[in-house]
Amino acid sequence: MNELLSQPFTLKFATRQGAVRHTPDYLVLAHGTGLLIDVRPADLIKADDMVKFAAAQRAAGAAGWQYVVVAGWQPKPWAAVEALSARRRSMSDPLGLAPELLELVAREPRPLSELVEGTSWPALARTYVLHLLWSRRLTVDLTLPLGDESWIYLPRRG
Repeated sequence: MNELLSQPFTLKFATRQGAVRHTPDYLVLAHGTGLLIDVRPADLIKADDMVKFAAAQRAAGAAGWQYVVVAGWQPKPWAAVEALSARRRSMSDPLGLAPELLELVAREPRPLSELVEGTSWPALARTYVLHLLWSRRLTVDLTLPLGDESWIYLPRRG
């Protein structure tokens, strides 16, 4: 059974300073294993949070689960999102580059550089690719840096 539980339980434990309570943010149960997750922006993590996170990690380990603290975006996806957001506004397409790009990718996924070079207006095509990515008419793996070697795909539907 696969489940995502929000604030699945509250840990109660003692420290030298007294009784402490901590409620982890999420528990993902999938494929016979678990992942316990705490979410806290890095600049808001305090010393007493570290004790709570350590307790959550021990509890997760005792249950046979993994544990992670999500403290912010990884730099690669964040930089890509910023680059894509620059092309978020509506764009006219008098040269018909958007349909041309979509047709090229529909035939087969391509690296960004190859995709723009395959159009009739390569010097302008990159701007349209970024716009199509932002509007989710094209997709890219954001776990890798966005660049000429990034593979561009049509999004899966359904």
